[in-house]
Amino acid sequence: MTYRVGNPLFLAFIYSFIFIVFCTHLLIKIFRPLFKLKLQIKVRFAPLYIVSGFVIVIALGVASVWVLLFADLPDAEDLSRRDQEVSTKIYDRNGVLLYKIYKDKNRTPVKLGEVPRHVIQATLAIEDAEFYNHPGFSVRGIARAMVKNIREGKLTGGSTITQQLVKNTLLTPEKTLLRKLREVIVATRVENAFSKDEILEMYLNEVSYGGTAYGIEEASQHYFGKNVTKLTLAEAALLAGLSKSPSAYSPFGANPELAVWRQREVLREMEENGFITYEQRMEAQRQKLVYASNITDIKAPHFVMYVRRLLAEQFGEEMVEKGGLEVITTLDVATQVMAEEVVRAEVEKIANLKVSNGAAIVMKPATGEILAMVGSTNYWDREKDGNVNVTIRPRSPGSSIKIVTYGYALSNGYTASTILNDSPFTVSIPGSKPYSPKNYDGRYRGRLTLRSAFAESRNVPAVRTIVEMGVGNVIDLGQNMGITTWGDRSRFGPAITLGGGEVTLLDLSQVYATVANYGKRPNKTAILQVKDYKGKVLIGNECLTCEQPEVMDPRVAFILTDSLADNRARTPAFGANSSLVIAGHGEVAVKTGTSNNLRDNLTVGYNQFYLVGVWVGNNDNSPMSRVASGVTGAAPIWNKIMSNLIANAGNHPWEVPAGLVRKVSGCPPREEWFLEENQQITRCPTEEERKKQEEQRDSRGRITQEAWRN
Repeated sequence: MTYRVGNPLFLAFIYSFIFIVFCTHLLIKIFRPLFKLKLQIKVRFAPLYIVSGFVIVIALGVASVWVLLFADLPDAEDLSRRDQEVSTKIYDRNGVLLYKIYKDKNRTPVKLGEVPRHVIQATLAIEDAEFYNHPGFSVRGIARAMVKNIREGKLTGGSTITQQLVKNTLLTPEKTLLRKLREVIVATRVENAFSKDEILEMYLNEVSYGGTAYGIEEASQHYFGKNVTKLTLAEAALLAGLSKSPSAYSPFGANPELAVWRQREVLREMEENGFITYEQRMEAQRQKLVYASNITDIKAPHFVMYVRRLLAEQFGEEMVEKGGLEVITTLDVATQVMAEEVVRAEVEKIANLKVSNGAAIVMKPATGEILAMVGSTNYWDREKDGNVNVTIRPRSPGSSIKIVTYGYALSNGYTASTILNDSPFTVSIPGSKPYSPKNYDGRYRGRLTLRSAFAESRNVPAVRTIVEMGVGNVIDLGQNMGITTWGDRSRFGPAITLGGGEVTLLDLSQVYATVANYGKRPNKTAILQVKDYKGKVLIGNECLTCEQPEVMDPRVAFILTDSLADNRARTPAFGANSSLVIAGHGEVAVKTGTSNNLRDNLTVGYNQFYLVGVWVGNNDNSPMSRVASGVTGAAPIWNKIMSNLIANAGNHPWEVPAGLVRKVSGCPPREEWFLEENQQITRCPTEEERKKQEEQRDSRGRITQEAWRN
């Protein structure tokens, strides 16, 4: 805060200082003679001045606190004279308006007497059960908040309904101790100016329930299409739970299951506070909620809700809803619309394969900017949970995650021409059942190079490789490349390389973007700039490529890309003219993935300028029919989106990093890339060598426990 001459706070400080100095001077004059008489000796007056100095400091501190806390405090009557709130606007990268949060702030005031008793009780139970017994603030609530704040290191919690009303209407949304203290002071003033029922009525008409719904009546209409007087106990509990964080708990948001979880928390609090019985709670939990239609004018709804959640996490719900933020995002509307149309049309074509949903991500691999986010085929299709954003939901990546396994192998002694064994085997893992991986087609190719095994997506060689490299090491690399869902390592074994560890499509896209970016991990970016309504920049992203950690040797990344762009290498599995081929663009690298239970089918591919990740499946995790990777499922969607993106662009070969050499190697022989320090030329083994290698395995072709390494 800046103080200048003429500012009331500046004058208050000056006047307080003058007053304190005057009083101190009088004290010294009064007590100096008494001090001399009492001691009857000559003393220097230094101790007296030291004491006086302490008095001055303490007095100044008290005066400063008084000024900061009480100066310019809003009057309780200001509740009816507050400023108009400003809406938040979310734009695409070109200035196209995607969504205007609360552009129509619908509020229909209702009298407290019109609100059903169970609606009031649900609000009190979850927000402020002691409302009718405290003077505006709760000592117990403040104590609980202080403990939490000390543990978590941030100022949150402890607000009564009166404090929330004050905070939402009369004070700024900043999270500081000073604002919290001022909030308590104004709350006590409001309690003296209004009755408890009047305060509760103002709160119920003021609080935000998400979307354009301000106040309990609009919330009732918005979510259930009915007047507040018609709300059931189950519906009242759901609405009461929204006010804490509408973005997180909205049944129309990306995680509708959180709305049900929060509703049950409200019902539990109602029972514990004696508002309802256990039987009423159980009956309300069993009631099936029927929501009103929630079709709103919003472009790229899954992306907008994703951005809104990011904003709420950084600035808080209040700032997002009322702070007038101007948000420039990374999205390109034209790309988004194209991707939405392709996903919708192609999923309809494969409905006979028991596929009901699809999702897609378009990203700039060099910067991590999200150009398009299609979370489902239809955001507004509530019967199929269309509002669920599958791009940020953990799903099995299938074989697409092999890029991490082979990335680690190539960084630790393997080469693209290393001979791998695609034949039946079993892994004996201590404490677990023996694991026998199978290939997608049920067949085995015998001995083949790492390049071929990777490009053809053979499962058995990938499992053999991760056993050799160590599951923990591969998990480390995956996390460094952007995977956020592999926290509990005890859940994972060698099957993780076949999709046994769930990841989000957004994380998987970041993994592939890291490879496309020559081993530097770009940050997943959805927001370019945020300003407040006065033009102050709150977030700037002028340096999208700064601070990109190098998590993989650029030469290894190049070899991975070269393998995935090698149509000849993948032809034995997918054919020469599969959906993985983009005509005239041999630089495009691509990988498929299908979970063993046929619940997830993915394709992720990229060139230097665009990365496209696609998923198809069913939100309820039911299996699809036999989709053929590279022919049906996600691949045709990926092909059409990528083809549209680069239709007017030329072929851009990948730059070869320094430190790579090209030599003839492999079985059959071909030119291959090697790290300078790892030029392990391989050749086809003789029959005698082949027999010797097989003897190293037990009688059933299993790798022994001694060979198993985590």
